[in-house]
Amino acid sequence: GEPAMTLPRRRRRATALHPLSAAIVCALLVFLALNNFIGSTPTLASLTPKSKLVSIAANRRGLLIGGLSTFVASAQTLLSKADEGATSQFESMEALKGKDYGKSRMKFSDFVQSPTGLQYKDMRMGSGKSPSKGDECIIDWSGYTIGYYGRPFEARDKAKGGDFTGNEKELFRFQLGENTVIPAFEEALQGMKEGGIRRIIVPVELGYPDNDMKKKGPKPTTFSGKRALGFVLENQGMIDKTLLFDIELIKVKNPK
Repeated sequence: GEPAMTLPRRRRRATALHPLSAAIVCALLVFLALNNFIGSTPTLASLTPKSKLVSIAANRRGLLIGGLSTFVASAQTLLSKADEGATSQFESMEALKGKDYGKSRMKFSDFVQSPTGLQYKDMRMGSGKSPSKGDECIIDWSGYTIGYYGRPFEARDKAKGGDFTGNEKELFRFQLGENTVIPAFEEALQGMKEGGIRRIIVPVELGYPDNDMKKKGPKPTTFSGKRALGFVLENQGMIDKTLLFDIELIKVKNPK
């Protein structure tokens, strides 16, 4: 039977010291250490000939300048990493482009996350063939705008949206590796076997190119489904375009 549509559980985010705060702490430690060193000047001066004091002062100035240079370089590195982290942890929204704040990216503890950012979970393991590049994949699929109220825009093996035709839709077919479907589908089919069902969480960069469902598949098969998906993809406001798909691999055909 079809697995129940339950929303994945969110993973709690651990708090960490902000990189700028860490840089400030490092700066304080550097200056305290230098201050203690320079504060020992009277004792050194009383034991050191005047001819060497100029050299010692120059060495201390070099040490101070070197410490400051190291601090500046470290702070720049930390701030750069902070900016990169801020970019990757927030969902891409047109209204918030260029901002250092936004909606946190969805991460679910019961899903596996690949290096590309795709999250997936096998709802049912298959037992047949696995597809290879060039093979024709015959699938059934469902899709939800999980980032925006979880609205369905395609359903597996049933009437779609507001059409209520009652007719079975044709199964979706594509060749793996031909770049005709969204990157998330290309990646998700790898490792699946016939009969398996895989649930995937798709960030915007692995979804429809330029947020245009006309450029790559899969496309909703009903008017109501196209309208639901189109509203999210084409919206220029603060809407999370993260999508959820269930993919059932029906059959794998080798090229002739």
